[in-house]
Amino acid sequence: MRPARADDAEALHAIFRRPDAMRYWSTPPHRDLAQTQAWVDGMIAIPPDQGEDFIVEYGGNVIGKAGLFRFPEIGFILSPDQWGQGLAREALVAVIDRAFAVHRLDRIIADVDPRNAASCALLTRLGFGETGRRTAAWLVGDEWCDSIDFCLERFDWTLAQGHNVP
Repeated sequence: MRPARADDAEALHAIFRRPDAMRYWSTPPHRDLAQTQAWVDGMIAIPPDQGEDFIVEYGGNVIGKAGLFRFPEIGFILSPDQWGQGLAREALVAVIDRAFAVHRLDRIIADVDPRNAASCALLTRLGFGETGRRTAAWLVGDEWCDSIDFCLERFDWTLAQGHNVP
């Protein structure tokens, strides 16, 4: 993982334009490269005291993003070509470790469409617990989507990793 650069837009657009990748995202697939470029520019412009978002690379190729685009909310997306290989878990573990060790966050939250069974299962395996459900939480295109809220406390993460709690 590494910080985003302006020239990441084309590689990310290859993901963000795909309906299968964006099925449970908070926006419809991106229409054009300019839309993705604006999104990448926003990712780069995150003030360090408000969030930290990373490009996920594998085999020298951009395959997605993972990070805390706004403390304490975690978010991630990978190319469907990379699903099922454990790469999202690997990226999230790095983000979570950094969130608690470097940024000293007390908790991390996530907001997931309940139809996204793979992301819900991944967060649960990482120790996130469900804290609530919201009906019609997001209007994505013409469709209202529900949401499950998750939370991971630093205390719980630290214990699960076998470390002493500060």
